[in-house]
Amino acid sequence: MESAKNNEPICCPEFNETDWHDKSFIWEGKRFIKDKVCTFFYMPLNFGRVITRMMKKVEGAFGSVPDNLCLSDHTSKWNMDIYLAVDQFIPNAEEVALSGHYYARVYEGPFKDTEKWCKDYEEKVIAKGLSIKKWFMWYTTCPKCAKKYGKNPVVIICRVE
Repeated sequence: MESAKNNEPICCPEFNETDWHDKSFIWEGKRFIKDKVCTFFYMPLNFGRVITRMMKKVEGAFGSVPDNLCLSDHTSKWNMDIYLAVDQFIPNAEEVALSGHYYARVYEGPFKDTEKWCKDYEEKVIAKGLSIKKWFMWYTTCPKCAKKYGKNPVVIICRVE
């Protein structure tokens, strides 16, 4: 485990915004495993437990998580599907492959700004002459590490056409 500047343990690697901000990319069968998180008015209740369970499956298969990419799909006020990128087949996990044109933008700040970020994201997509087909959020850093790093980068990634 690494340490942040204040020598406290960290679990999330520092996020490099330049790799993801205002980027378009094509995925062809990008491999993920999928699980569900319970939410209360969109606030995750068991995210840590679910991601730990998923990571144990990945580590048990000697796999890895490219870019530490974990997409969240808020399906309702009460549920969120999470998609963890993997580099190989993971036994006993629900596999999903994503394909298509995707566009990403990085935002930073408190989660209460999510609505503002989404409006800005939609404006940027429309300005590019595209339309959103599927929304995902990538919470790049857990709350403890966000506090230690002094920032909370969130990436909106959508399949666009």
